[in-house]
Amino acid sequence: MPSARRESLRFLIPLYLVEALLFIVLWFVSGWLWLVVIFLFVIIGLLGLFITYFFRDPVREVPADPDIIVSAADGLVVTVEEVEEPDFHLGPMRRVAVFLSVFDVHVNRIPFDGVVKSTIYKAGKFLDVRHVDASTRNECRSWWIETPRGPIAVRQIAGLIARRIVAWAEDGSQLVRGRHLGLIRFGSRTEVFVPIECTVLVKPGDRVCGASTPIARWPAQP
Repeated sequence: MPSARRESLRFLIPLYLVEALLFIVLWFVSGWLWLVVIFLFVIIGLLGLFITYFFRDPVREVPADPDIIVSAADGLVVTVEEVEEPDFHLGPMRRVAVFLSVFDVHVNRIPFDGVVKSTIYKAGKFLDVRHVDASTRNECRSWWIETPRGPIAVRQIAGLIARRIVAWAEDGSQLVRGRHLGLIRFGSRTEVFVPIECTVLVKPGDRVCGASTPIARWPAQP
């Protein structure tokens, strides 16, 4: 089963091999070369610790309220606005955009129960995701989630440092609110589009946690 830990091994295994090689080299060098090897050993070790931290995947408690749409990502809410949904032409929707720094959890979560109706991948630039054009010009993957209450769209946007969007679901997948959708490495932006009739519960400047922070609420059912 895909996981953040497995994704981290793509980076950690080569680093561990280099660390092992440097440890062996330490026994055969002296003087200033020994200091250089020690310096490299420490730097690579710190890099490994950071990668382990970056790919963390904490357990989250999903709200019990069945009308709640949860955040798809950890980070800072940068925009809340009404827009025309651009990828699947779902009409006017409310967009909640979250900026993820390299220090945020980068596992993206499913905002509401549903089925993956369609996905779209678009190649593009790697602008800083805080740039005004990042939403339309950067590499991204978009998800159309058809829920029992209506459509929701999620867009994962690569950033200046992020160079890969990792998907853990596919067309036709049954999704459960709060479960894993994928991740973006390293530093990115995640946007959730909800129907216009939903009430948005966050504002720019708020910090949110994927799977546990309510970002919107469906209208009450008759």
